[in-house]
Amino acid sequence: MTAGPLGLPWSSGAVRGADGAVRVAGVDVRDLAAAHGTPAYVVDEADLRARARGYREAFEAACAQVGTGVDVYYAGKALLTRAVARWVHEEGLRVDTASGGELAVALAAGVPGEHLGLHGNNKSDDELRAALDAGVGRIIVDSLVEVDRLAALVRDHRGAGGAPAPVMVRVTTGVHAGGHEFISTAHEDQKFGLSLAAGPDGGDSPALTALLRVLDHPELHLLGIHSHIGSQILDSSGFAVAAHRVLELRARLRDRAGVLVDEVDLGGGYGIAYLPGDVPLDPDRIAKEVAQAVADAARELGTPLPRLSIEPGRAIVGPAGLTLYTVGTVKPVRLDDGRVRTYVSVDGGMSDNIRPALYGAQYHADVVSRASDAERVLARVVGKHCESGDIVVHEVLLPGDVRAGDLLAVAATGAYGRSMASNYNLLTRPPVVAVTAGESRVLVRRETVDDLLALDVCAT
Repeated sequence: MTAGPLGLPWSSGAVRGADGAVRVAGVDVRDLAAAHGTPAYVVDEADLRARARGYREAFEAACAQVGTGVDVYYAGKALLTRAVARWVHEEGLRVDTASGGELAVALAAGVPGEHLGLHGNNKSDDELRAALDAGVGRIIVDSLVEVDRLAALVRDHRGAGGAPAPVMVRVTTGVHAGGHEFISTAHEDQKFGLSLAAGPDGGDSPALTALLRVLDHPELHLLGIHSHIGSQILDSSGFAVAAHRVLELRARLRDRAGVLVDEVDLGGGYGIAYLPGDVPLDPDRIAKEVAQAVADAARELGTPLPRLSIEPGRAIVGPAGLTLYTVGTVKPVRLDDGRVRTYVSVDGGMSDNIRPALYGAQYHADVVSRASDAERVLARVVGKHCESGDIVVHEVLLPGDVRAGDLLAVAATGAYGRSMASNYNLLTRPPVVAVTAGESRVLVRRETVDDLLALDVCAT
């Protein structure tokens, strides 16, 4: 093992020492395990802040170059704790929420309501009322029914003549971008948004109909048009196509109703490195390409440039996190082709990272508590759940002397590990531990069996 920075896909603060043990932001993983136990989600605060700041600065510079402004929203669904919400807001980002719970956490962190957005394809009345109470900066409506329902709630909540609720209309552009089908969100056959395609009778598209419907309600203020084309996107071309289609809809609305909306949101989904050979999207490059695509589309359509907004989540928190496990059972298994795969079982699994089981997500792992000169062997990291699909890392080369008691870390788990975690097999969810400047602190404590029993209210 070579001492020095681990490089991609690890956080920038991950360094292997001469003794073979890894330090993250100056904190030895062995000390983390001793203080906080395993499994544990570990977040490199400085790395996260730098990525948030990097996206904001890149898009501000690129948009200024073409003559418009931009708001960068952190997509809280990736990982939202009060500390994370506070960090990104301190770095100049707003926060996008996708539920009443996420909204409550962001507000508890001190993020002002006007710097928050509320997403969701099936928001409850309670969630919408909470957004109105908080004075959120925008509510992204996802259906014609929601347009009418929100207008009625505003009337009931604020009375006649009350301030209108600021809304954006989410549209599906028909651009299929990203990885697995389950994380591609702009093709027609899925639950999000309103289509740009003509209606069943050949009339107005659902998207245009929704925009016109919003304009018909004095209780609503139409801020703009929202789209999101997918996740883990490593090619910027889809954003350019989506931008052109959204600006075409914007121009169509102007021609139809005389209203040119001020803002266009092109979502997020910027891809990161999960494996050592992956090449993540570069913020400066994607910012320039997206800003130029919007400028080109506006010029072609003869419309003024809209203000832009974007929503990176995974790209900010994903690389900043790792999950720390302790190795238990190690079992060599001979495969049909004669090779041997070493199954390395850890003390967590699909309850703390469902993504490999859910859609085959690939991750990288290594032994991080000691040095080893052993030849590397083909390994599969698996969890302790009663499922054969309980796989943490499908394929990785690990030291051939990997053994019980070793600490093993999985890189780039900052996004969607904790936020999608469960209590399957009644395992308690791991803590979220921040590391910075040689110190660690708990952001979200580890669950206990007492927590599980406290929810089980039927004792007889």
